Amino acid sequence: MPASTGQRVALLAGVIVAVVVLASLGGWRLVVAEMKQRVLEMLGPLGMVEQIDIGFSNVTLTHVRMRAPRDWPAGDTFRAERVALEFDLRSLLAKQVHFRNVTVDSYYLSVVRSVDGRMHLLPNLNQATREAEGQAPAAAKRANDKKFIDHVTLTRGTIEFFDQSVQKPAYRLLITDVGATVDHLNLPELTDATTLNMTGSIKGPSHTGTVSFGGWIKIASSDSQTHTTLRNVDISKLDPYLLKQAGTKAAVKSGTIDLSLDATVRNYRIRAPGTFTLHHLQLKESEDGNPLDTFLSIPTNAAVAALKDHHGEIKLKFQLDGDLRDPKFSLNESLSEKLGAGFAKALGVGAQRGAKGAGETIKGIGGALLNLLPK
Repeated sequence: MPASTGQRVALLAGVIVAVVVLASLGGWRLVVAEMKQRVLEMLGPLGMVEQIDIGFSNVTLTHVRMRAPRDWPAGDTFRAERVALEFDLRSLLAKQVHFRNVTVDSYYLSVVRSVDGRMHLLPNLNQATREAEGQAPAAAKRANDKKFIDHVTLTRGTIEFFDQSVQKPAYRLLITDVGATVDHLNLPELTDATTLNMTGSIKGPSHTGTVSFGGWIKIASSDSQTHTTLRNVDISKLDPYLLKQAGTKAAVKSGTIDLSLDATVRNYRIRAPGTFTLHHLQLKESEDGNPLDTFLSIPTNAAVAALKDHHGEIKLKFQLDGDLRDPKFSLNESLSEKLGAGFAKALGVGAQRGAKGAGETIKGIGGALLNLLPK
């Protein structure tokens, strides 16, 4: 019996729906394939990922690894158990990709400060590095297309810091349990103000200290306003910055450091007042009374006696002020002498001898703190 008009219409509708569904599935597969290709391009020739899962508006990467280029002191520049990207679908039609949220969990990041004091991280993302490692120029350029990221959350991380500016081979400092948030990243220009907050732990022989950092930075120009704190950090972990640079020759038995620093940078000029406290500092006395045996440029035996009177605690206020573009940046001489005299007075050391030594101490501390700031 011939089909009724209603039946024919229903059948035709079913065929149309089936065709649309199949076309949609085919189109989605093409979208998934394209997105996976874009992810691999972004990771570059030194990057690898175990699994890529594509959702309607998100991408999840499992077991991500970015191997280090030549002459990098660590084997990897970045690793993560999981990276989740939530993007704005509308941005796929535009040249600039817009990520609403990026979540990174159980990660490792290596950072290098070169001899000239410049900070380097994730060199894999640099177009020149991509091409040097074999990525096609077109793909390298496409991977560096504009990207805007609203918010990044990093949890359960480890940062390995290699500082080539203080010693050779590079001094290694490990910061663990790192959690951080980053807001407003405009890549690759980085001309807008990016907000950053970070906390972590620094484990020493006797104490586990904490570090926190927060504020905003215009990465392209170095303009910034930030607050940094260290609490209960074992003095041995900052030895290359604070002791060796400040003329210390005596052996330090124990001690911890607290630091608070508020830094403002405008047009490469830095102004950064802060406080620095040494707690429970214990030195080994000079056995032969050698006058060349010093702590912070003050004869060790005099420093030991003064510390006993002050219960092993020294607190200093200081201010950094200078031009970050000047490779010979140093603290203001008059400020050094003023703080030096106060330092000597606090310890009860002879004013002339102590002021000179403490002035060098302040300079050493200032230089160390500058090493911890981006240039």
